[in-house]
Amino acid sequence: MLREIIKNLPGYDVVYFGDTARTPYGNKSKETIVKYALEDADFLIKKGAKIIVVACNTASSLACEELKNKYSNVPIFEVITPAVEAALRSTKNNKIGIIGTRATINSGIYEAKLKEKNSAVSTMSQACPLFVPFIEEGWISNIELKMIARRYLAPLKNGNIDALILGCTHYPIIKDILQKKIGKRVKLINSAGAVSEKIKKFLENNNLELAKNGKLEIFVSDKTTQCQKIANKVLGSTIKMNEVEL
Repeated sequence: MLREIIKNLPGYDVVYFGDTARTPYGNKSKETIVKYALEDADFLIKKGAKIIVVACNTASSLACEELKNKYSNVPIFEVITPAVEAALRSTKNNKIGIIGTRATINSGIYEAKLKEKNSAVSTMSQACPLFVPFIEEGWISNIELKMIARRYLAPLKNGNIDALILGCTHYPIIKDILQKKIGKRVKLINSAGAVSEKIKKFLENNNLELAKNGKLEIFVSDKTTQCQKIANKVLGSTIKMNEVEL
């Protein structure tokens, strides 16, 4: 998500916070996720953020309403709706699959939004709780991950879906594995590009004063060697990370 925002919105100052000490959110209760999301947003706003991007499917599905209620004067973008819209544009047979954390899948938000926009759509969902730990450990080429991916995706592949929503912002990191296991005819839907396009259009249509010094600040709640490696790999350069306590 951060990479796409920097790519599609060059020059804008960006403040990023990764709650690495408390992730993954996907196996926690709604109450805890909402609490963490509000604390995360508080931190970003104190750092001067004028727009909030909830770059987490779990927080988007369970905490967005509370965030919008508390910060009614701050534009808040989530990752669910753009992915839904992209999937509906891509599908030819109206069979769409969704993979995500347990919390995201149990929320049913993707299914509800897809049906709301197109009642003819048929959906299949699969929670994939082991993907994030593998990705965060950097084990993205392991045979075990490939075996797990094949097992998770088998029901969706057998269900003849032609679009698969990657309902977690970690999943694009292993998109090559997912594409191979689900098959080439299935379009993988990553909301990052769609979200950055929505922000771009919003800024074009609204007179919002934002700093454009090309400044990037990255904060995490737990700075680890592995976290640093993943950030460097995703952004393609050595990134300075600042550890903070909420």
